[in-house]
Amino acid sequence: MNEYEIFEKYLSAPRIERYLIAAKSNKQSCINLYKSNLSISKAFHPVLGLFEVILRNKISHVLSRHFNDEDWIINQQSGFMIDGSLDYINDRGFKIETNRFIFNSVKTAEQKLLKRSIPINSNRLIAEQSMSFWTELFEKKYYKILKGRPIQIFEKLPKDISRVDISNRLNKIRRFRNRINHNEPICFEGLNIALTIPIETIEAINTLLMWINPETLKLLEEFNDVENQIKQLVNENK
Repeated sequence: MNEYEIFEKYLSAPRIERYLIAAKSNKQSCINLYKSNLSISKAFHPVLGLFEVILRNKISHVLSRHFNDEDWIINQQSGFMIDGSLDYINDRGFKIETNRFIFNSVKTAEQKLLKRSIPINSNRLIAEQSMSFWTELFEKKYYKILKGRPIQIFEKLPKDISRVDISNRLNKIRRFRNRINHNEPICFEGLNIALTIPIETIEAINTLLMWINPETLKLLEEFNDVENQIKQLVNENK
């Protein structure tokens, strides 16, 4: 089998159809586009990984100071994580639902650690949390319970930037992270080749790191090949 036939057999025709349409049915161009999509995704992995570690460590530090407790992620399971203000009326308007996302995330992490016979401590629980855990702390209810402390991680935050601005950027990064983790295409708008999403994502990452502290960007310098991969795909499709 030739390379395209192997792609089609093992990746499935429906999966690569979008690439084939964008490549105007040119099979070699289709393969090249698929590979470029993977290359950009690959370039994002160390950047996203470093961003997430910086984000969670800064938030944990701020919350440790807020609660005067290094073990806040353990002890607040009986605190803000189950605050009564997290209850709400469902869409039908008659049943009270409870938002326990943060609480449940910590409990799930504990169960995973126990299953692997790993002792539970705060550092391990913090490391086990998903990007969704940290972005959720910027949602309105949790943010209010925490008296706006999460935004204090941004030492260089412009005065006109709000919680909503931060939340929108974080969720953009989170959604993009989920896409590349599931090997989804990131180089399209509709059926056309476009790099709006990866460009906006790397801009959001750089901006948030700049607001945390410009020196954090130095951590990315050696590993950040995102812009080069984007430029390469743009040049290939001029």
